[in-house]
Amino acid sequence: MKLQKILSKKSGRSHGKVTVRHQGGRQKRYLRGIDFKRDKKDVWGKVVAIEYDPNRNVEIALVLYEDGERRYILAPHALVVGQKVISSESAPIETGNTLVLSKMPIGTLIHNIEIHPGKGGQVVRSAGSAAVVQGQENEFVLVKLPSGEVRRFSSGAYATVGQLGKIEAKNVRIKTAGQMRRKGVRPTVRGTAQDPRSHPHGGGEGRSGIGLKYQKTPWGRPAVGKTRNKKRYSNRLIVSGRKGVR
Repeated sequence: MKLQKILSKKSGRSHGKVTVRHQGGRQKRYLRGIDFKRDKKDVWGKVVAIEYDPNRNVEIALVLYEDGERRYILAPHALVVGQKVISSESAPIETGNTLVLSKMPIGTLIHNIEIHPGKGGQVVRSAGSAAVVQGQENEFVLVKLPSGEVRRFSSGAYATVGQLGKIEAKNVRIKTAGQMRRKGVRPTVRGTAQDPRSHPHGGGEGRSGIGLKYQKTPWGRPAVGKTRNKKRYSNRLIVSGRKGVR
């Protein structure tokens, strides 16, 4: 696995036209190749460095394996340089180790959970986040996610033990516009402040209203109501929703 490569700046453009708004102008950066799959099984690795990654809000750990290969993994809280980690079907229940959900005791804090076994961790990957193993149900394991949702995961899916580090990241406040510009986020202009050719809410004299019965998107579609699919195939895996209501 390549540790770093240059991250091209697409910035929401297609042949010079804006296809995704509010993107562009970020600082140059390298993309770190993160081992979300942890597919180097039954090989011990030693943490040789804890590093900053500009592409995510959690720190990453550089692991040197016994066969000489180096890989980046997400750094859990309390993971220190010199500590050994392993990915195995029956690895010890220790911070940084990856194993199948069926082997984890109830109450274990976990992160980087696979939705589809073998595809690599897809959920619980941000700073300070952790899910909790709550029990087993046939071929599934019940996991409470940081949002409060209790969800079924395949008992053969892999996850990593521990809560992710940089717990204080949720308390960080953006103080200047320049901070967001360096992240590649461009300003969001109100529709009423634009001209009528750019937005349905635009035009008029002074601080006039939108002049419509209901709000619209920049493309003229209704901007009210829910747009989520109510009958997602994965809803059958949800035991209780984020607010305790399915």
